[in-house]
Amino acid sequence: MLPRSLSAANNGGVFFLHGGDEYRKTVAARGLLERYADPATEAFNVDRIAGTDTSVERLASIIATPPMMASWRVVHVKEAEGLASSPKAREVVLDAARNPPPGLVLILQATVPARSKARFYKDLARVATAVEFKPVPAEAVPGWLVSWARDELGVKVKIEAAQALAGAAGTELGMLTQEVRKLAEMVGESAEVDLDAVRRGGIRLPRQDRWAWFDLVGNRRIGEAAKGLPVLLEQGESVVGLVIGLSTQLLRIGVAIEGGVPAVQAALPPYQRFLARRIVGQAQRWTRAELANAVRGLRRLDQLLKASAIPGEVLMEEWLLGLTVRGRGGRS
Repeated sequence: MLPRSLSAANNGGVFFLHGGDEYRKTVAARGLLERYADPATEAFNVDRIAGTDTSVERLASIIATPPMMASWRVVHVKEAEGLASSPKAREVVLDAARNPPPGLVLILQATVPARSKARFYKDLARVATAVEFKPVPAEAVPGWLVSWARDELGVKVKIEAAQALAGAAGTELGMLTQEVRKLAEMVGESAEVDLDAVRRGGIRLPRQDRWAWFDLVGNRRIGEAAKGLPVLLEQGESVVGLVIGLSTQLLRIGVAIEGGVPAVQAALPPYQRFLARRIVGQAQRWTRAELANAVRGLRRLDQLLKASAIPGEVLMEEWLLGLTVRGRGGRS
């Protein structure tokens, strides 16, 4: 799923791919290479270098070399942040971005250092075709995986299957996409990847995945959520991580209460919008007062985690119990 600015690009020039999501940056760089590089002349017209391991003279020479027996010369610079420390290298790159030589495709793949205030990156983002690939938040990974499978493979992956996969294999996108490709081949073109397919694929599933647990809370199935809490913690989940995920879940439910499906779709990233009706369904189980109390209680829980000696599991159990008590009182 390439961003529109890259999908529509067909005139070459300089591309600045940055951000913390290495998988999607690499996929975007590969997509640009496939679009512009001529396989028949790749040996003459494709250069792959590392910005942390090249000289300014070599970089300038490669950029200035015209394509040979092809329309484009493609230069892929990984670790392009390594160029930022050299004034001459910065000048070479920015000059190429402002006035690209005919036939040049320069792909700069970089991870900008945290809290960097270097002007080079801002200038480059302004004059190049720049795309930032922010990491997909952990709680959004299953939704991203469902959308990726639909758009890239034409395969329907049930959200429960994506949640189970992420719970079993972690949230690294490259690994998850490989697993989905395998499962898609296993089920065939006409079938969907559901929870049973994940099991048949030999993937050892967690006894309780975090996303299904958030849905238990969202659906007010508090007793089941309380039973699943110790299992999550045994599997290595932290109470702090659960608080973060619950905050997102409850805020989305609040948006659904106030504005229904359109409001939720507007609040969700594109790859999660298919979840809007699911969230609205959960919102129907809450009143505004109940949700406000739950959010206040979650905020108090977060404060106690930072300041109290009470175990986090106890605090979370207390919060869940509070939902049950308030729920009964508010609906009697």
